[in-house]
Amino acid sequence: MSESPRQPHADPLAWVSGSDAPEKPTLDIGFMALTDAASLIVAATQGFAQPYGLTLSLHRQHSWSGLRDRLIEGQLDAAQCLYGQMFATELGVGAQSVGMAVLMGLSQNGQGITLSARLRAAGVTTPEALREHVRREGARLTLAQTFPTGTHALWLNYWLASHDIHPLQDVRTLVIPPAQMVEHLQAGRIDGFCAGEPWGALAVAEGAGFTLATTQSIWPDHPEKVLGCTHAFVERYPNTARALVMAVLEASRFIDANAENRQGTARLIASPEYVGAPLSAIEPRFLGRYEDGLGHAWLDAHPLRFFGEGQVNPPYHSDALWFMTQLRRWGLLREDPDYLAVAAHVQQSALYAEAAGALGILLPGSYYRRATLGDGSVWDGSDPAGYARGFRLHALADAPL
Repeated sequence: MSESPRQPHADPLAWVSGSDAPEKPTLDIGFMALTDAASLIVAATQGFAQPYGLTLSLHRQHSWSGLRDRLIEGQLDAAQCLYGQMFATELGVGAQSVGMAVLMGLSQNGQGITLSARLRAAGVTTPEALREHVRREGARLTLAQTFPTGTHALWLNYWLASHDIHPLQDVRTLVIPPAQMVEHLQAGRIDGFCAGEPWGALAVAEGAGFTLATTQSIWPDHPEKVLGCTHAFVERYPNTARALVMAVLEASRFIDANAENRQGTARLIASPEYVGAPLSAIEPRFLGRYEDGLGHAWLDAHPLRFFGEGQVNPPYHSDALWFMTQLRRWGLLREDPDYLAVAAHVQQSALYAEAAGALGILLPGSYYRRATLGDGSVWDGSDPAGYARGFRLHALADAPL
């Protein structure tokens, strides 16, 4: 790293002794080879955990399904998690229901939809051209995402549907671990993918594809990865969970403090034991500098961020509700859950408030936030069941056309 970590704002001695001491001082933390794992990597390796009585042992995972299973089975204490996957697990979508806990948000923005060089050569470089291509082709295009209930699947579905392409009828989708996306694209096994960085940037750099859309163009400052664990872990180790949030919050604030810290973090996570990708593929988009492989370059107004003056990290209940509405929209939930009760159970807002307050981090006035998505629709969490049914393209038999 380019400079020493800033000292924690709270008195660490207040959180490592007596009744407030972490019940479990050594934690096994799972992460995927993605740039938005940065705050966990920094917290574990740059001295942010020790002041809170913790030692964090990082374990790189190879698939989101494997990460989920190890978290549920207790092989991992906490992990970088997909937001939608947390609620699918809570609600028993595709597996037995297990109580889950979102401790904090880890990041916003920074994912992307990449299409192949073959489609670029065919002139399929806009959403309109993609729609026409899909309608002309006898065989459906094959697009990949990283997990059926994860953020990338839901961003891909939402984006396709917003351009009148039905994600369940007009294209074929595969599940591929993020680090394998570029290989599959180069081999012609897929026509495109939605995944986190640096894999979209690497596809551009190697001439394998181009960026058709960023996820921040779908929803500016959208929720992305979270720090998750089982609900049983929080109940058994509440002091440990709070200390972990404090350590990761400090690391998040450090990364976003200035460009020098960002550059140092990019160098750190590029190493083989973490992301294992060229720094040239990681650093530009980590700093918000984009090239799409079509000759366009820009400084993104809504880049990947980890702290954002405290706006990134609260476990907003409205974010939880949105992901559940999309699981419902696409038929992954067969009926409406008790949206508000599930969000209140999973989102650890009280624990987060205690941790953030001790660090002097501004808390949101409400855990419901209003957002205008790229298609012009407004989301505020006020009517999740109605919202899920209100889309023209969906997979619900009882929803209006």
